[in-house]
Amino acid sequence: MITFDAPERSVCSLRRTRTNTPLQALVTLNDQVFVEAAQALARRILFEGGDSTASRANYGLRLALTRQPTDQETDRIARLYESIRATLGTDQAKATPLATKPIGPLPANRDVMDAAAWTVVGNVLLNLDEFLSKP
Repeated sequence: MITFDAPERSVCSLRRTRTNTPLQALVTLNDQVFVEAAQALARRILFEGGDSTASRANYGLRLALTRQPTDQETDRIARLYESIRATLGTDQAKATPLATKPIGPLPANRDVMDAAAWTVVGNVLLNLDEFLSKP
């Protein structure tokens, strides 16, 4: 919590100062809790987001931003997914830990490559300024 400048619990604090440091970004990108949250978001996108990449991208953005995304935002997320999917190729040895550690095995009949790619997208969504900052 020190990284996020949380106030000490021994003293009452009426207001928190706003900060933004590179260490905070490293925590939200790499900490096990945030990776697990990205995996959970990816699984939700896969289960509830529809059958197309565009509908899944739109659904993920709506979950993260709590608003209807623009067409440009949806397109960018869809292109990000396609790029990650192409980068992973058919390397299941690389994709499996990305999709399953630390959250656990995928449900039956789920494609590990899709889950891994949406996990990376989920991590991006959870690190958007609009997601992390209260306007």
